[in-house]
Amino acid sequence: MSSKAAASSGGATLMTEGAIWRKIVTFAIPLFFGNLFQQLYNTADSLIVGNFLGSDALAAVSSSGSLIFLLVGFFNGISVGAGVVIARYFGAQDKENLSKAIHTDVAFGLVAGTLLTIIGLILAPKILIWMGTPEDVLANSVVYFRVYFCGSIAFVLYNIFVGIMQSVGDSRHPLIYLIISSIINIVLDLLFVGVFHWGVGSAALATIISQFVSAFLCLFRLMRIQTDYRIQLKKIRFHKRHLKMIISYGLPSGLQNSIISFANVIVQSNINSFGKMAVAGCGAYSKIEGFGFLPITCFAMALTTFIGQNLGAEKFDRVKRGARFGIICSVILAEVVGLCIYALAPLFIAAFNNDPQVIAYGTAQARTVTLFYFLLSFSHCVAGILRGAGKATVPMLVMLVCWCVIRITYITATIHFIRDIHVIFWAYPLTWCLSSIIFLFYFFKGNWMHGFNKN
Repeated sequence: MSSKAAASSGGATLMTEGAIWRKIVTFAIPLFFGNLFQQLYNTADSLIVGNFLGSDALAAVSSSGSLIFLLVGFFNGISVGAGVVIARYFGAQDKENLSKAIHTDVAFGLVAGTLLTIIGLILAPKILIWMGTPEDVLANSVVYFRVYFCGSIAFVLYNIFVGIMQSVGDSRHPLIYLIISSIINIVLDLLFVGVFHWGVGSAALATIISQFVSAFLCLFRLMRIQTDYRIQLKKIRFHKRHLKMIISYGLPSGLQNSIISFANVIVQSNINSFGKMAVAGCGAYSKIEGFGFLPITCFAMALTTFIGQNLGAEKFDRVKRGARFGIICSVILAEVVGLCIYALAPLFIAAFNNDPQVIAYGTAQARTVTLFYFLLSFSHCVAGILRGAGKATVPMLVMLVCWCVIRITYITATIHFIRDIHVIFWAYPLTWCLSSIIFLFYFFKGNWMHGFNKN
């Protein structure tokens, strides 16, 4: 690689040196708290709406969740690919290509955010109707969805800025900015919904405002620091070679996110068929589930950065040891969290809405899937490792087959004969098990590290 230079710190962490466990844990802890506040950020709307506006409004917010991630997930997947490229150049201390990759990433975010706004505003009503959203919550769902997507450019750019910082090993500053924006979001939610009674759309507006604040704080830092990964507005443009690399690494992750989200939209449509109480209860559980995923996502993200930097530096033995450590930690923590949610599910669901039917549906889902969080954790960690190694196509294909094709086929076929919502709930642990078996074989086969630098 050309133009090598030592990257100055600026909060970054070079993960190619030092004790492996310390590097991964110290990077993962801020990610954990960052994801915690991100989940609080996402949960605030449902929690406040459910308590102030009732189960109908909670169902309206919940029914939009899968659809929102369907559109946002694709572009977030592309930013994962950009993070792999950036981590690679940072690990190799290649200053010139690091700068080009970062500014190409930001240019992509500007275009993607604009497109996402247009797509979200146009398609919202049609897709929500196609999902079978209950008629008495459809109007509120459309309002929430459209207001939410007016801030698409902030969501996309925020994820890109955070991806840049995390790729160079800085997970502390994103945490600080996320805490600030989470507090703003909760305060505005209480003000708009609880005090002014502006309705469901105002909850989405609070989220947009707080997201713009966090995106601005990230950009301000990346422009101010004197490091090799500094953003300069005049340099924001597409570099063909680096855009191609970002797309080649990120497109599988983007497609994976979108396809899985599409599958979840179909799953949500089946839940919708059981009525608004089922929608509200399962929606409340999905927010709680986000907290259960915290140890999973933080270690998966840490592993992607760790693997990318160390493969960039060609430290293959260090890659293997770090991968094993990250998987073990994530699996144990995920199962502990799953057991806690299993035991306390009724209390957690009641925090969103105390209607007995809502609590019953949410608790039923929680007590079906939480004991199997270790399977989900293993799949996500191996997927994160493979993405860091530039093998993003493998997790895309595994999750496409297991979490989409098989999951949808199972639900569609079984629900026709057994009209029970538990059929839908069991789709998750069954397909997590299948993906874990495949990932286990591929991981221990051991050739996933080969060819990284050639790519």
